[in-house]
Amino acid sequence: MNRAPLKRSRILHMALTGASDPSGEAEAGSGEKPFLLRAVQIALVVSLYWVTSISMVFLNKYLLDSPSLQLDTPIFVTFYQCLVTVLLCKSLSALATCCPGTVDFPALRLDLKVARGVLPLSVVFIGMITFNNLCLKYVGVAFYNVGRSLTTVFNVLLSYLLLKQTTSFYALLTCGVIIGGFWLGVDQEGAEGTLSLMGTIFGVLASLCVSLNAIYTKKVLPAVDGSIWRLTFYNNINACILFLPLLLLLGELRTLWDFAQLGSADFWGMMTLGGLFGFAIGYVAGLQIKFTSPLTHNVSGTAKACAQTVLAVLYYEETKSFLWWTSNFMVLGGSSAYTWVRGWEMKKLQEDPSPKEDEKSTVGV
Repeated sequence: MNRAPLKRSRILHMALTGASDPSGEAEAGSGEKPFLLRAVQIALVVSLYWVTSISMVFLNKYLLDSPSLQLDTPIFVTFYQCLVTVLLCKSLSALATCCPGTVDFPALRLDLKVARGVLPLSVVFIGMITFNNLCLKYVGVAFYNVGRSLTTVFNVLLSYLLLKQTTSFYALLTCGVIIGGFWLGVDQEGAEGTLSLMGTIFGVLASLCVSLNAIYTKKVLPAVDGSIWRLTFYNNINACILFLPLLLLLGELRTLWDFAQLGSADFWGMMTLGGLFGFAIGYVAGLQIKFTSPLTHNVSGTAKACAQTVLAVLYYEETKSFLWWTSNFMVLGGSSAYTWVRGWEMKKLQEDPSPKEDEKSTVGV
């Protein structure tokens, strides 16, 4: 029963290192299903991931910065999504207990000792989801991917500073391309008069928190018996509690009280739908990895970001310069190249697990 969560913990480690997991790829392809059936399954799973992820971004943009909604409570929106996740986890746990075999979900019981053990990760988790939403609030959906593009760069830096892991020259080169794309994107947003300095800063902080979240997740997983769903449950419970004083200090509860659509069923339906997407994205990402591989998942995520950018430009009827598009392709190309380089290095390491010192091509960061 713990096999899937343990596999996901390795996936979280690969999120930090950018490496692929050949064993996962082999496992995914070990079934004896017909090729056509497997191809259809993969297409459906990838499509589900794309639809869920892109829909979540556009819906959150609406909730955070819609002129028709005019709701300036980004912390409350994030708090409510965490609350929905907690309720969904408890509901699925209760359903799994009442109807064994219907739903594969671990039993959830609040343990204060475990909650305290998860707290350091929860602080990073709060930073990650809050800065993500604040970045999306202040920048356009088209620039959102570039604004949060430094995650890979922070992965490399933190791997060296915290884990003392060096990175190869080719991987560093791909990071240079990402940084160049980010810098060019910021420059072009400024040239077009649409740059939000605050949103860009929040995007950089979100990228940092995503990297830290991967590190702390690996450390904290043993406290929840390696179960990613238990970790999700405790993370979101801690987040709900920690968000409450922020809601009071920032005056968002008063703003919400004066909100014209507070009693609107449509508003709460959209808020709840945002929470459902937030909960679902973790599941469909894991599902995509299960049916393909971590490497394919990263490539799919990059392609999805490209499609999301194009859709945003078309939907909001924006006109972008050639250099603006170049910055996006640099970020996406650099991210894809980094994933490929790390996957190639891991494969080479498995074939020759003890290379000679003079054959290593790593450099300190």
